[in-house]
Amino acid sequence: MPGAGKTTVGRQLARRLHRRFVDVDHEVEARTGVRIPVIFDIEGEQGFRDRESKVLAELSTEPNLVIATGGGAILRTENRAILKQSGMVIYLNVPPEMLYERTCKDPNRPLLQVADPLGKINELFQLRDPLYREVADVVVVASRAGSAGQLVKQVEREIQNRCVA
Repeated sequence: MPGAGKTTVGRQLARRLHRRFVDVDHEVEARTGVRIPVIFDIEGEQGFRDRESKVLAELSTEPNLVIATGGGAILRTENRAILKQSGMVIYLNVPPEMLYERTCKDPNRPLLQVADPLGKINELFQLRDPLYREVADVVVVASRAGSAGQLVKQVEREIQNRCVA
């Protein structure tokens, strides 16, 4: 979901696990040389999703990565298959109200540039949440009380528990 903290948590987790971190959205921007809203303006959401899928497919073949996907990557069946096959999937489950607080003033989120961004977040959450749960090996529920560092430690514990079990 947009604003769930995937990049922040992923970057810190990669550091703790001594792995390279890659954010799919940032990689798409680096490859195109423009920000995501520009891609949406020129190519539409479909064009962006095509680029996102290509990057995810390429990254999934590299070992020892921590990858943060864009919030909508989960929508495509082929992306869900890639995620399930290429490693452990952690779903950072954040309530829509928190997502709204984190993203309401961010102009780099094209899908939220609407009259009712909270309504749009709720709509996206209803659509995406079951898909995230379908592919997730671990679901970590974020709360207002927890910092990114605490969330990283929680994710790391879950990973260790899965690897030991």
